[in-house]
Amino acid sequence: MTGSDGSHREPGSDVRAAGSASERAREEEERAVEQALALVGGSSGPGRSGGSGERPSRSRDPRDPRAPWDSRDEDLNAGRSNDSHTGPSSAPHAHRSGGGDPYDDRDSDLRDGRAAPAPGREQPPLPDRPSPGDPAKPPPPPWDRARAVAARAGRGGPPATIRLPLDRAPGHVLAEALGALTDLPSFDTSAMDGWAVAGPGPWAFEAGAGLLAGRGPAAALPDGTAVRIATGARVPPETTAVIRSEHAHVDEARGLLHARRSVVTGQDIRPRGQECRSGEQLVPAGTVVTPAVLGLAAAAGYDALPVVPRPRVDILVLGDELLNAGLPHDGLIRDALGPMLGPWLRALGAEVSGPRRLGDDAGALRSALTSSDADLIVTTGGTAAGPVDHVHPVLDALGAELLVDGVAVRPGHPMLLARLSPDGPYLVGLPGNPLAAVSGLLTLAEPLLAGIAGRPAQDPYRALVHAEVHGHPHDTRLVPVVHRPGRAGGRDHVAPLRYNGPAMLRGIAAADGLAVVPPGGVRSGTEVEILDLPWAPATPWTEGCFT
Repeated sequence: MTGSDGSHREPGSDVRAAGSASERAREEEERAVEQALALVGGSSGPGRSGGSGERPSRSRDPRDPRAPWDSRDEDLNAGRSNDSHTGPSSAPHAHRSGGGDPYDDRDSDLRDGRAAPAPGREQPPLPDRPSPGDPAKPPPPPWDRARAVAARAGRGGPPATIRLPLDRAPGHVLAEALGALTDLPSFDTSAMDGWAVAGPGPWAFEAGAGLLAGRGPAAALPDGTAVRIATGARVPPETTAVIRSEHAHVDEARGLLHARRSVVTGQDIRPRGQECRSGEQLVPAGTVVTPAVLGLAAAAGYDALPVVPRPRVDILVLGDELLNAGLPHDGLIRDALGPMLGPWLRALGAEVSGPRRLGDDAGALRSALTSSDADLIVTTGGTAAGPVDHVHPVLDALGAELLVDGVAVRPGHPMLLARLSPDGPYLVGLPGNPLAAVSGLLTLAEPLLAGIAGRPAQDPYRALVHAEVHGHPHDTRLVPVVHRPGRAGGRDHVAPLRYNGPAMLRGIAAADGLAVVPPGGVRSGTEVEILDLPWAPATPWTEGCFT
């Protein structure tokens, strides 16, 4: 191509030249903005352009995989995401990430993790979308799909098996089906205190203590005779029945026993193998060892049980704004998640270390993640993209695999699930607001821990909800509910509770469970799925029992 001056130009050179000029103009404009902001204190500080001649970064996205993680990056400590906390006057809660109306689709600033500009200051514009070359982040998965991903991750490998003595087994999950090591009972026993008789009566008897539990086998009982017998004692061979003491009349003078009621062959005798035969399965693998299971195992002859080790969990509490004691003051708030998570996770069958409080320190977070020997690490807060939300940048730096990065659920949409390495551990990042964190526990941590511990998946169940429940336009909502018995023959139902905002614990503290409300909400009388809380009564609205 020939230019107006006769020189030869490559095709597109005019466009490139114009682009270079445009780029230089844009750089000069940005530099002017930065200098203006520096004059009013809007952008000066460590890590910013302050006369070094380097081009400042207007808005480094902490999730940008090209941005190297640096524990000394003070830009990340200069402020925090606006989806943090509502301030000292709000309900007690923990951190940022996930504030705002749980079903208001207008909280775009909260979703983007941006800090609101200070009054009287302008901020350089932040990009609404990933910059060219960045992989576009896919939309968050639906709630049920995210929960299924967590369950599959927990079942990713065969569970380990250890043998524990009976006194240490409660609370663990059986790694193998529990089979009977002997017949139960292992011999014919008397079910009552009374008389063992043979043949038709009346029966002759001999005075004496008779047959007691724990003694060896007795001689066969001759026809027409009787012998005293205690509950649990071995029944002599040829015994027809046991007559309860209150149903027998003893004629001491004649040495005869009479029955006050008709005698049925085999009455009040527990025959050998009545409960089970040797080798028969008593309870399946995946059963939690309750006190009753422990007693059954002991009766069946076990001294130790094959169980899955409890998952080990570390809790990392993030946020410089948190107090461990006392009343909120001066912009500081009480940490609600540190005290709550340990007991909650133990109720899910985990062994939990005491919470570690790291503040907003990316280096401390990285060190804690790389040194943990837990099966699961639970972090609180820092899962959005604000200036001090370090979870994503640190996971990027460690090469972690993000299995779930955000969930279409309210509250709690910034939750995440990651695997730090092929051999673990897993990390569940909970939003900082308390009810949002509860949502993350039930959505990701509970199914993950159940899989690691070898527990079978719980069958979902549904219940009627009495009251209209508003929904988010696109996302699932988790709403605290309480069980109410039906009146005048009506069906049992659940009622939604107030105080169900993402920063509130008052509703969940009174709840039996959480209702899974689909997008758009539900009308009164609609059936909804229920998530039980680990300490709530076992589904009081379900029918059926073991007989």
